[in-house]
Amino acid sequence: MIGFLRGILAEKGDGYIIVDVNGVGYVVNVPANTKAYLSPVGQEVMVHTMMIVREDDMSLFGFSGKGELDAFKKLISVNGVGPKAGISIMSAFTLDQLQQAIVFEDSKTLTKANGIGKKTAERIVLELKDKFSAPEGSADEIGGDDALMPQPDGKAEAINALMALGYTRGEATSALAGVKDKDLSTEEYIKRALKNLF
Repeated sequence: MIGFLRGILAEKGDGYIIVDVNGVGYVVNVPANTKAYLSPVGQEVMVHTMMIVREDDMSLFGFSGKGELDAFKKLISVNGVGPKAGISIMSAFTLDQLQQAIVFEDSKTLTKANGIGKKTAERIVLELKDKFSAPEGSADEIGGDDALMPQPDGKAEAINALMALGYTRGEATSALAGVKDKDLSTEEYIKRALKNLF
């Protein structure tokens, strides 16, 4: 199994890159917003990879960070979400945005990804909400034991309060994502979130 590739970005196309590793070109399917895909051709890149083997196909999927790879593995563990859908979701959102949408059960936001319908988005939220933590610090911290940490009640209650005031879950989630302090009271989360909304 190939854990990662480090080499020269030789080519990139719609949804893939070719990494030249000592004269061998590896075709790697990647999200459109991953660092390796955004790098200029000719530059050295590194991608953490996962190989998916099917009866008629063997494909490599690559991500610039282990956090991205971990999120992709979780996405494709959901019934009905294949590698293509997983890449579509990873292309549509940053890792922080994906975590926010799942942790705060914002399935509507997930439908913005190409090819992801309402039922699939709801299934993703239902099956993964307990496997993701709300984004804190580095996006690469997702995964491992830290990913199982519960979301503080104050922030969760603040989400509901902001929605009661007429904001969408997505707006409330984005506003609270900008509040970096931890263990605040619900009232303090709401005050700081409202500042971010104006």
